[in-house]
Amino acid sequence: LLGFCEDYKRIVINARHELILLRSRSDNNCLLGSSALDLKIEELFKIQWRMPHVILNDINKLSMLKTLENGRYLSMSFRSWDLYEFPLLQSPATKHLWTVKTATNMEKPRYVIFALQTGRKNVMSENISRFDYCKLINAKLYLNSERYPYDDMNLDFAKNKYAILYGMYRRFRKSYYGWDSAEVWLTAPDFRRLGPFVVIDCSRQNESVKSAIVDVRIEFRCKENIPPNCLILYDRVVEYCPLTNIVRKL
Repeated sequence: LLGFCEDYKRIVINARHELILLRSRSDNNCLLGSSALDLKIEELFKIQWRMPHVILNDINKLSMLKTLENGRYLSMSFRSWDLYEFPLLQSPATKHLWTVKTATNMEKPRYVIFALQTGRKNVMSENISRFDYCKLINAKLYLNSERYPYDDMNLDFAKNKYAILYGMYRRFRKSYYGWDSAEVWLTAPDFRRLGPFVVIDCSRQNESVKSAIVDVRIEFRCKENIPPNCLILYDRVVEYCPLTNIVRKL
């Protein structure tokens, strides 16, 4: 939903939009307080999804009707977001290799956001929207044999050595959205307190090397045993036929 609404700016013809929301069985992750008795739970009765409607002039309407009559498939390109979680690391070692997923060449990652969190899930006294640095030393993304970034980070949060992470976070806005403004939401102290997270830009890849399958792996090293989270942003292309309402994935 996020990528489609952000990236796709064209008209969708004769296609029904559906928004499916899956509710968690527990409210603990959306509440913050000492106990459920101290909090007032809000009930959601109605959701409205507002979408813009376009009224065409006669010339464009005629062109649109010809497209409908042809019955050909129209391409829809956007960037999709996938969230992965590794809730428990079995090994007590400080170095881990997480095989996140196997993707096709068309849907290989362009950006990967990696974060660590401990002692917050289903704990009402902790803010689930914040992350922990967990004494992270290094993190690296592997797409088959290619690694991002190439050099080690050598992080040390106890000595405030996390400037490389904050720089990666600041560059993401310009790279992803194409905005020239360097202003970001989090300052460096807030980034350390509310985050931190590793924003890996792998959008510049060697497109001449074609591979049917891309193995997405994350290698990270820290001083504690913690559960990681990974948000992958990748290219996605689907086709739909306005005449039959059939949508197919490429």
